[in-house]
Amino acid sequence: MNGEGSLYQRANGRWIGAVTLGFNENGKPDRRTVSAKTKTEAREKLKDLQDKLDGGYKPPVREETLAQLFERWDRDILSTQVQSDARDNYMTIANCHIIPILGKKKVSALTVADVQHLTASKLRGGPDNEPRPLSVSTVRRIRSVLAQALDVCLIEGSLMRNVAGLTSAPKAVKTEGRTLTATEAKRFLKALEGNRLGLLFVVMLATGLRRGEALGLHWEDVDFKKCTIGVHRQLRRIDGQLITRAVKGGKSGRTVYLPDQVVELLKDHRAAQAAHLETLGIENSGFVFTTGQGTPLDPRNVNRVFQAVCTKAKLGKWHPHELRHSAASLMLAKGVPLQVVSEVLGHSSIRMTADVYGHVLQPQRRDAARAMGNTLWG
Repeated sequence: MNGEGSLYQRANGRWIGAVTLGFNENGKPDRRTVSAKTKTEAREKLKDLQDKLDGGYKPPVREETLAQLFERWDRDILSTQVQSDARDNYMTIANCHIIPILGKKKVSALTVADVQHLTASKLRGGPDNEPRPLSVSTVRRIRSVLAQALDVCLIEGSLMRNVAGLTSAPKAVKTEGRTLTATEAKRFLKALEGNRLGLLFVVMLATGLRRGEALGLHWEDVDFKKCTIGVHRQLRRIDGQLITRAVKGGKSGRTVYLPDQVVELLKDHRAAQAAHLETLGIENSGFVFTTGQGTPLDPRNVNRVFQAVCTKAKLGKWHPHELRHSAASLMLAKGVPLQVVSEVLGHSSIRMTADVYGHVLQPQRRDAARAMGNTLWG
């Protein structure tokens, strides 16, 4: 009967366990088999298959390799549900780190040990794998991409468990982000004087905007009466093209208040920009920060100018994203509540802000302890 198994031995001596699930679209029996050297082992494998079937397992029509799964995942899911840059990131990780090692492996035969070996080899490095060890964050990303691809089979019912999800992610070493001190920040602002992109970096430091968010600002996003900017889009280089797209989900689409000094600088900048473009006979693109020809700024050029400013300020080598870290740390050091800083930065949760910048709150925590001491024993 359908669903009941049978055991038989082939001429080569191997034992086969078979179960009929029904009939396929061509009217032929839809059978699944297991193979083993002994009758006892074949019976155990067949029982395991029948238990899985009773639990809702749907065997794939054909066995799929991990490389084929990633190809299907990219074609049917990533291409329609994920932004192109994120899709490219997923598949780059798959093609560079997963498929070369596990690509020929049958998805159904993938084990926890296979995934553990993959992550361990990436962390370890060596001549047969990576020329040098990969960072913990990169290896965590590799494991995550593999787990997401296997989830496709889990949802379809062709897998009973996600072996990548059953492994433990490598523990990241928590490091405190580097930030400018108040003194260094003032020295940085001094070095910006006369720089054509100076106001861009002023806005990033004063608001904690990401580089792409600052470059994506339009004049329609600036409300001079309310002294706010609306952060709705980001400018990024994707496949060699400068692309403007919506910011990340959650709280990243947000309104940020500006210091009065920055509002005045933006007013002067708008007037100077309009006059310059009118002289050249160029139509205003609407971007707040542009090249001399009114076109969007290339993030790579922004990085070069930023480093030149840091050198001038005798700060050493920094990255524009560290202005965001500096903004958060300076706000927290001045007593701005963690919840408010989280909202300004556009973090998805206050927990993320606390994880990254919690060390800045240590002085306030000491003050809290003193306050409780004075209350209870003062």
